[in-house]
Amino acid sequence: MLVHSKAGRWAAWALFGLLFLPLFALPLLVVAAASFATNWSGAFPSGPTSEHYASAVRGESLQALTTSLVTAVTASLLALATGGWAALAAARLKKHGKRSLDALFMLPVAVPSVVVGLAVLVAFSRPPLLLNGTGSIVILAHTILVTAFAYQSVSAAIVRLDPAYEQAAASLGARPGYVLWRVKLPLLLPSLNAAAGLCFALSMGELSATMMLYPPDWMPLPVRVFTATDRGSLFSGTAVAVVLMATTLLVLLAVSRIRTRASYR
Repeated sequence: MLVHSKAGRWAAWALFGLLFLPLFALPLLVVAAASFATNWSGAFPSGPTSEHYASAVRGESLQALTTSLVTAVTASLLALATGGWAALAAARLKKHGKRSLDALFMLPVAVPSVVVGLAVLVAFSRPPLLLNGTGSIVILAHTILVTAFAYQSVSAAIVRLDPAYEQAAASLGARPGYVLWRVKLPLLLPSLNAAAGLCFALSMGELSATMMLYPPDWMPLPVRVFTATDRGSLFSGTAVAVVLMATTLLVLLAVSRIRTRASYR
């Protein structure tokens, strides 16, 4: 920690506990406790059971989890490719051109995601590109929403790169494509992994735009949580929410391991 005195460290930890527990940990603990309950009487849940998890990992809930994973992975890869390529291109532009590209990619996150969902619905509900009623329109909306974060992460990493590596490779006769593939991209790999993890987590939790677009056979898990709680099945909905959180956390831990290894290259 940056605090060097013992009293200062204790004060920092106390402040962290006072802020973290009520704002972040306590709501998650309440959700976890409710997922094992059959009713809630007083301040604590009662009627402990594991039946909610039995239904949360099979049938429609399992299909919704698979749909969320496919959507998030596909949207993250597309966002990483689009945002990373645009960030590399923007680094070669002049100041005004880069600002324009920055504004273009940040526009989808500057407006509510439900607006993005409506725009995608209107744009792709008629030929020549009819996606309405398919899972592709959900993946497209998620890609649009998360590409900005991939673009910003890679752009920030490019600014920190030492140009001496590229200059050295070019002075040895390496072509621009070879420099990009063998020098620049390996140096950007930790940032690319971090951007992929962020895009995945955001896509897994996206609800507003998804509610406007998803067809009946392509229901992601956040929609499943919403519909369960909206029908009054609060405790089964919390179990599905815990499965969503656990799955997202496991994937992020795996991405973090890849990122850690990449940083030592």
